[in-house]
Amino acid sequence: DMAAELRRLDPKPGRAFGDAPIQPLVADVIVRAASDGSWLVELNSDALPRVLVNHSYAAKVSAGARDGDKTFISNCLQNANWLTKSLEQRSRTILKVASEIVRLQDAFLDKGVEHLKPLILRDVANDISMHESTISRVTANKYVHTPRGIFELKFFFSSGINRTFGEEIASESVKSKIKTIVGKEDVKRPYSDQKIVEILRTQEIDIARRTVAKYREQLGVLSSSKRKKLLLSIEQPSTSIHRGRTAGTRSPVAP
Repeated sequence: DMAAELRRLDPKPGRAFGDAPIQPLVADVIVRAASDGSWLVELNSDALPRVLVNHSYAAKVSAGARDGDKTFISNCLQNANWLTKSLEQRSRTILKVASEIVRLQDAFLDKGVEHLKPLILRDVANDISMHESTISRVTANKYVHTPRGIFELKFFFSSGINRTFGEEIASESVKSKIKTIVGKEDVKRPYSDQKIVEILRTQEIDIARRTVAKYREQLGVLSSSKRKKLLLSIEQPSTSIHRGRTAGTRSPVAP
């Protein structure tokens, strides 16, 4: 009876309250550096749906079938052929779009996120003679594995921020610069959004304070006042302990 009771118990009771298992990302496209300095773009065969049509089986079944059955088998065969051709066309389209994105964002692959260029769907659509809606569908929930990590294809499309001189800079590049600026600030005197605006303008990036605030929130960075309060809350307990020790207080000791 006790053994039966034990068998009914769950050795991992917390599992019933946990989240669904995390599914690792599988890249649809793989980008590798070639020996000549260019980039090789190829589809990840493991991520592609595998659908094959057994024509020999279809011919064998049709050979001894009645006229009505032959018509049914013929229709099924046409649908199967249409499906495989559609999947092949889809794969070619993904590869074509990914190759064009890699060509346009070559600087990002070479130098990092700060060199990401502003890019919109129309730019890619015009270059490869496709409609913007097709580009949008192809890049949705599709991932590319690059030497700099795995990114959603949508990541490479971002609006541009004006520079004082020269071309626009991608919003993702500006976010990276904001993150770097905050990371190098004096934690006791954190930069305000206006101060970040002034620092970015020294780098010839013309940006409004509200845009900096929006990007900062998207990065999960607190405002300067909250960052300062957080620092004080961390330092305060250690200060009170230090004061207690200097006043000669001791922990009670058992006799």
